[in-house]
Amino acid sequence: MTLVGTTVLRVEDHHLLIGDTCFVADVDLPGALHVRYVTSTMAHAQLVSVDVAAARAVSGVVDVLVASDVGVDPLAPMVQAAPVEMVRPLLAEGVVRFVGEPIVAVVAETEHAAADGVAAVEVEYEPLPAVVRVEESRRDGVLLFPGAGTNVVASNRGGAVGALPFDECEVVVEADFVNQRVAPCPIETRVAASVWGDDGRLTHYASCQGAHPIRTQLSTVHGIPPDQIRVVTADVGGSFGAKGRAYPEELLLPVIAKRTGRPVRWMPSRSDDMVGLGHSRAQHQQVRIGGMRDGTIRCLEVHVLADAGAYPGIAPNLANNTGNLLPGPYRIEHVRWTNECVLTNTTPITAYRGAGRPEAAAIMDRAVDRFAAEVGLDPVVVRRKNLLRPDEFPWRSPTGLTYDSGAYERALDLALENVDYDGLRVEQRRRREDGDAMLLGIGVSVFIDRTAGVPGSEYGSIELLASGDVLVKTGSSPYGQGHHTAWAMLVADRTGLPMDRITVVHGDTDVVPRGGVTGGSRSAQKAGSAVAQATDALVAEARRRAADLLEASVDDIVLEEGVFHVRGAPGATTVNWTQLASYLRATRAAGVGSASEQPAAERQALRPKGLPAQSEAISQSEAMLRCEADFEGDGPTFPFGAYVAVVEVDTETGFLTLERIVTVDDAGTILNPMLALGQVHGGLAQGIAQGMFEEFVYDDDGNPLTSTFADYGIPTAADLPSFECSLTETPSPNNPLGFKGIAESGTIGGPPALQNAVVDALSHLGVRHLDLPVTPERIWQAITEATRIA
Repeated sequence: MTLVGTTVLRVEDHHLLIGDTCFVADVDLPGALHVRYVTSTMAHAQLVSVDVAAARAVSGVVDVLVASDVGVDPLAPMVQAAPVEMVRPLLAEGVVRFVGEPIVAVVAETEHAAADGVAAVEVEYEPLPAVVRVEESRRDGVLLFPGAGTNVVASNRGGAVGALPFDECEVVVEADFVNQRVAPCPIETRVAASVWGDDGRLTHYASCQGAHPIRTQLSTVHGIPPDQIRVVTADVGGSFGAKGRAYPEELLLPVIAKRTGRPVRWMPSRSDDMVGLGHSRAQHQQVRIGGMRDGTIRCLEVHVLADAGAYPGIAPNLANNTGNLLPGPYRIEHVRWTNECVLTNTTPITAYRGAGRPEAAAIMDRAVDRFAAEVGLDPVVVRRKNLLRPDEFPWRSPTGLTYDSGAYERALDLALENVDYDGLRVEQRRRREDGDAMLLGIGVSVFIDRTAGVPGSEYGSIELLASGDVLVKTGSSPYGQGHHTAWAMLVADRTGLPMDRITVVHGDTDVVPRGGVTGGSRSAQKAGSAVAQATDALVAEARRRAADLLEASVDDIVLEEGVFHVRGAPGATTVNWTQLASYLRATRAAGVGSASEQPAAERQALRPKGLPAQSEAISQSEAMLRCEADFEGDGPTFPFGAYVAVVEVDTETGFLTLERIVTVDDAGTILNPMLALGQVHGGLAQGIAQGMFEEFVYDDDGNPLTSTFADYGIPTAADLPSFECSLTETPSPNNPLGFKGIAESGTIGGPPALQNAVVDALSHLGVRHLDLPVTPERIWQAITEATRIA
């Protein structure tokens, strides 16, 4: 029996459900101090003075740090193309550049004392002009880094060089889209802790997406050899890309711990994280699409003006992802993209579920719908006309990517069948003809993703323990994806062991020798393949050892249902994993080398039926056999999907109801449908949230207007319909398991499907576009404007 492709309940959920957790806030750190930060209340200002005298006098306050106390160089820009002057200090010095930037660290015996200390700090600002809108920033009227002479972090381009043949097109459509700024909002904030050991080593606890990348960052910032740093990450309460790297407040903790000689822990509040944790999306997109009246699309040109926030970060990389993913699933011959990434006096931009790929899908799906409206064809007809066919793979895109495999029209057909597309169109016409105030809209998205695009290999190892159980070590760091279940399934399939005898460990740099970041939907493809390869190696070695016990050629040894036996003689003497481990343990206790080196008589004495008593001197957790692997793969994979959203719009109020969302996702070979659909559901909830609710807004002075859950729209289950989700399988040739990623698909296909549905509901009134989020206010204004013009 194989487990791959079957539904297996998650093994990692029980301890979470009963509260037996180990989040950073749960780590027992005797004598730990609490750290809180004074952050800027102004978007752009000179720091005239920072008076901490009163804070130092607060009862319970142990230490107070300002910029001059840090002793660590500012963080260099992550993007090499960025001007070198655009560095970020761990604590602001001289100038603050966004509301929420840390200025002072207050260290105290209790959280309450730290809060009192923060309140006692007096900061005098001299306001500077703030630049909040990207269009203003690119004019360089107000410079965040005057020494750089520009606000442009980086610019890039891809695709065709020279003029595109728009003059040969029968129809050309130009449009401007806004992919709004959103806040990732993981339920657990950026909690972290640091403690120095008596041996001079640093132990750092992080709520993050990978212990090893955080260790590398700490090593670089503090000049400490990596082997002198231990990073531990256990349970993580969400991340979605935003915790891929440590923030300045976290990077300062080792300095504070060394100054005080005690462990320190930082637990930012929700309000702190709303402006301190990186935001994402934040693109203005100029699109030009051209083609023929039969629906053939020939040309696409896109310019992205991307907001980086107050410091460079990885915003340029996200904008590049957007350009490179064009033209999505479509066979468009002439494509060119350009981008500019600029600074603003706002929270810096970071990765968020999809990291540039949702923005690309938003461009394509809106552009295709706009083109279809202009040529007078159903948007589904235009999609069918231009979708790549299965026999065209591998396909080299105009932007230089090689798509591995796909069956895009099959996904679209299934989604349309599941939603009854033709029946919905009939109902839509009926409502319009009857003058019904409740309009029906149907929106379609057909998209691709690029997964395992984050460079680097991933690590996996497996150990046969003295008990006969196995221990899996993975370099991947899960934060909700279900890695422990997935890797145990892969091992169970190869060893025949039940899953309750397979333990998966992660997130400790002293236990797992290396690892990467869990991001870009890379884990199943890279970490899963590494675990599978390590397990295959373990089974091969175990067969060799079992051959010694069974006195047969290794080529004749078969492993079936967890039992080794001689081929063609399953009823004869057999060896299971427990017996094999006991045999290996006994030989080791006896000081004997490999079993094959022993005389036949001694080997006979150690057979499974006559094993000596187990030695108490040998730990049950000691590895009898161990194999490891690192897996890179043959390049990224390209999962895809087709989503259909059905909405009702009340023309009298603008109120929007998402009646149905029907999805079809293809992520190559599906390991566990429940895990895959769980990822679709989570991503889809966030995608719908961006489509209907979420937008982080600043006023013209850079003051955040949506910095709490009272004014930043986070949907609950009551705000969402039941999801109707299906899966298809088109295996990838780029890894031995055929896997593709699926964790980000919902954020890619969900927003444009919803957006297209709302525009579709209003299209007969002359409405051609609404920016996200499609709120009742925006809908009502669009209806009012269309009615006035009519």
